[in-house]
Amino acid sequence: MAANLNNRKTGFIIAGLAVGMAAMSFAAVPAYRAFCQVTGWGGVTQRAEVQADRTLARNITVQFDANINQGLPWRFKPEQVSQTIHIGETGLAFFEAENLTDKPITGRASFNVSPAKAGVYFKKIECFCFTEQTLQPGEKVSMPVTYFVDPALADDKNLDEVRTITLAYTFFLWDDAPKAAGKLAGTGGAP
Repeated sequence: MAANLNNRKTGFIIAGLAVGMAAMSFAAVPAYRAFCQVTGWGGVTQRAEVQADRTLARNITVQFDANINQGLPWRFKPEQVSQTIHIGETGLAFFEAENLTDKPITGRASFNVSPAKAGVYFKKIECFCFTEQTLQPGEKVSMPVTYFVDPALADDKNLDEVRTITLAYTFFLWDDAPKAAGKLAGTGGAP
């Protein structure tokens, strides 16, 4: 009888540990995403309410990249390959998206910056990636992103060699918000 009680107790402990580990694995994704958004870790860009307070003489080139996740029947591309701006200067870039189907489709863009260590200094004021985008059948749109590179980048000695930053977007099908949220969290980039 004592052995049965010990076996039952051990079983409950193991089951409790398994449930706790599963819960922690689900909590890890949102916690990691929040950490990346606050720190810029993994190339996650920052959101800004206003433009930079100063512009530096140092130039930086921003390259643009666009991708579509499998399952989204859109065409998506940057309208410019790159822009060279002064650090602190507000830039405006456009991305073109086209729905290739005969039905409305909603997508959501995740994003990141490389080199990743520059993510904390790349600030977006306005961006199509902040919300879902619904394109009607055959619709083609030009979507803006307003951004700047924080002048504080010039004070970071680890970024002295950075002369080019790449801003990359990947559009996902937004057919099921909980499923898509998991996809976005797994990429390291979300608004």
